[in-house]
Amino acid sequence: MKQRRKHGQLNDDDLELWRKVTERTEKLDLKSLFTPEIDASPPSVPNIRKAKTVLMGKSDPPARRSTHHLAPSLPDQINSAPVQMDQKAFGKLKRGKLRPEGRIDLHGMTLDRAHPALTRFILSSHKSGKRLVLVITGKGKQRDEGGPIPVRFGVLRHQVPQWLAMPPLSAAVLQVSQAHISHGGGGAYYVYLRRVR
Repeated sequence: MKQRRKHGQLNDDDLELWRKVTERTEKLDLKSLFTPEIDASPPSVPNIRKAKTVLMGKSDPPARRSTHHLAPSLPDQINSAPVQMDQKAFGKLKRGKLRPEGRIDLHGMTLDRAHPALTRFILSSHKSGKRLVLVITGKGKQRDEGGPIPVRFGVLRHQVPQWLAMPPLSAAVLQVSQAHISHGGGGAYYVYLRRVR
């Protein structure tokens, strides 16, 4: 019959196992594991004069560096795009001196209605030999109801340049530029079409 052992007592088998484990282990040198940092520089003493001038408003606070890389705004993206058309004609276009040969008003349309309408208009204008057309999107309304997913301000205004840069429209479009204020400004785009070959 097996003897019941008391809590905390080891039998002969446990003691033999413990001896084998201790024979194969090496003693740790705690001094080599934990070395104090002697070379560390002492904490800096605050400059009282500098702190006083900042508190009194005599010095501007240092500029913060942003760690976020935000996408440029839509007008900045369009303005920074390389000019594909003739520079002289582009200058006239930016000043509103060129008259569009056609126009489409997408103002108030939903995305699913606006995309096919824009595609038909651009392709038919290109086929008929027009070079400059005006696409009116409107500036957009603030429609965010505070839901968990934010709604972009001016959905069509942001979506139209993307549609123009994708096939099949990209084959017909040479240049997209924000319209002059006389033709709608931020709520419209000039679309300069390629020559028909």
